Amino acid sequence: MKDRQGTSDDNQVERLSADGIASEEVVQEFLEKYDKESQFRKFMPRTKLALLVSAIAVSFSLFHLWVAGFGALEAIKLRSVHLTFVMVLIFLLYPAHRKGMRNKPGIMDWAMVALSMVTGLYMVFANESLAMRGGLPITRDYIMGALGILVVLEAGRRALGKELPILGVLFLLYAYFGEYIPGTFGHSGFSLNRIIAHMYLGSEGIFGVALGVSATFIFLFVLFGAFLGETGMAKLINDASMAMAGTSPGGPAKVAVFASGIMGTISGSAVANVATTGAFTIPLMKNIGYKPHFAGAVEAVASTGGQLMPPVMGAAAFIMAEFLNIPYKDIMLAALIPAFLYYLAVFTMVHLEAVKTGLVGVSRDKLPIIGVVMKERGHLILPLIAIVYLLMKGVTPTFAAFYGILTAIGASFLRKTTRMSWRGLLMALEMGAKGSVGVAIATAVVGFIVGVSSLTSLGITLGDNMIAFAHGSLFATLVLTMITAIILGMGMPTTAVYIVGATIAAPALLKLGIAPLAAHLFVFYFGNISNVTPPVALAAFTGAGIAGASPSRTGWAAARLASAGFLIPFIWIYSPALIAQGSLGEILLAAVTASIGIITLACAVQGYMLRTTNVIQRIFLFAAALGLIKPGLVTDTVGISALIIVFLWQRYQRNSLKAGSINV
Repeated sequence: MKDRQGTSDDNQVERLSADGIASEEVVQEFLEKYDKESQFRKFMPRTKLALLVSAIAVSFSLFHLWVAGFGALEAIKLRSVHLTFVMVLIFLLYPAHRKGMRNKPGIMDWAMVALSMVTGLYMVFANESLAMRGGLPITRDYIMGALGILVVLEAGRRALGKELPILGVLFLLYAYFGEYIPGTFGHSGFSLNRIIAHMYLGSEGIFGVALGVSATFIFLFVLFGAFLGETGMAKLINDASMAMAGTSPGGPAKVAVFASGIMGTISGSAVANVATTGAFTIPLMKNIGYKPHFAGAVEAVASTGGQLMPPVMGAAAFIMAEFLNIPYKDIMLAALIPAFLYYLAVFTMVHLEAVKTGLVGVSRDKLPIIGVVMKERGHLILPLIAIVYLLMKGVTPTFAAFYGILTAIGASFLRKTTRMSWRGLLMALEMGAKGSVGVAIATAVVGFIVGVSSLTSLGITLGDNMIAFAHGSLFATLVLTMITAIILGMGMPTTAVYIVGATIAAPALLKLGIAPLAAHLFVFYFGNISNVTPPVALAAFTGAGIAGASPSRTGWAAARLASAGFLIPFIWIYSPALIAQGSLGEILLAAVTASIGIITLACAVQGYMLRTTNVIQRIFLFAAALGLIKPGLVTDTVGISALIIVFLWQRYQRNSLKAGSINV
């Protein structure tokens, strides 16, 4: 029985999908419904407003390409120009209210554009005079700072929703009213002038590390994704996935796992990935017999994992590298085995669901041929190869993304069918700039949280209290951190969730002796998993809308499919070999045993191995999975033993059933 929302969405898809594939209009409607960043104005083509916005967006991209390849700016100036571009685009594209003037900006929007330019660029021109004064602000600095804080909060509200700006305001109020707060969270309080100076005039608030990463690494990787999209990379991924997995049992679902995982690592947005890739994969899954809620859940879980998959992970991974002051390649290597295990679990569950319900794949004559696909578009993989090579060589992500973009443009010219036109080039520059504004303004708003934490030592205080609340238990502290990240993820972008979690929750793990990389990856993982964690699972809800299924039912199915993602972070805390910390032998052994454990976990969750399991077999499989996923001789021995028992038991039942000696 579908709920009202599911029925409405199903009718919409059926009405607009003549060939079984959701149309672009449907995709955009679901994006606007579940992704706040997609709720922007759509101007009529070639009008003055459309041309103005396009010109600003293209200039934004060209500015960053120039800085990355040829220019050099002081950090504060680069961040100021970056934020100015972002806020100007937001106030032109995003209305103050959904029911406001959607077709064109109003007087208030233009006023906010002007304020954005004044307050955003102020630090470009005032930074030197501020330095000449020894960092001592004057009245003009305070006025500009106060206006700048308000403009950033309003831009964040328009582009991201009210949750993150409200959290930012609460932190600012905490800094001001600290003397009235009782207990360990109280402090002496700070004046308005001190708060404004810290948040606006320094490098620990709005213009902090997070915005700096957005202005360097993140923007260029978003732009890189836009160029790949314009060359036709999505078609290559979909066709290659269909050619390789389409004929196997439940083929389209496996295609969704492959395609969404690869596309997700490029797009960086779980919801956007579900809407775009899911428009193709979800109808195919339904056509071969998968239930609508399961089809939507598969796409949601696969798309969410894209931000966990190297080489181009979610934007938060670049910020993590900067926070920890380690090369980005270390983040990639640490995330590789957990990402593989995540997708192995999803792939196995999809396969078991197909075998259990008797689903088949797509007929070979209806699928593309892998040789033909690679001959026509295989050269489009070259930019990804270039990115991986450069990152592993130790080149900074900025230069890697810059040369990756150049490689994408050059690779497109290797065949006439993929060659980028001038129009395509401009479109990639425009879409890359527009696609970056959500992450960029999130990093600016999160600057209030990071700034207040550094001003008041709130992060240390929260860490101490979290440990005290958990009575010093590492496991209890991990559970509290997980819950914090998931709750934050219900209303904020994953980048903001990671930054807030790294500020207020990770310190507790560090105090308990957890390595910084393991602690920050823990927060990062659960910030992403929140996309498929009910009751607010935006990626799952988007998949449900396209599938015409109940959002609630799809959300719980997605949580079940993502069960490995809830378990793996706990394992690497206790056994760091899972995140490539240790000798090569330890890492390989951990990867092999964990892989067997993940497959076993999938069997336990699906209730199927060689045949349908009974209750006792399922309990044994869960025990075997836990033992195998956690590296160690004792746990591996217990896990293997339990797995062998169930395997032999199931094989005996299957053989007996075939011989007709029992009736099960």
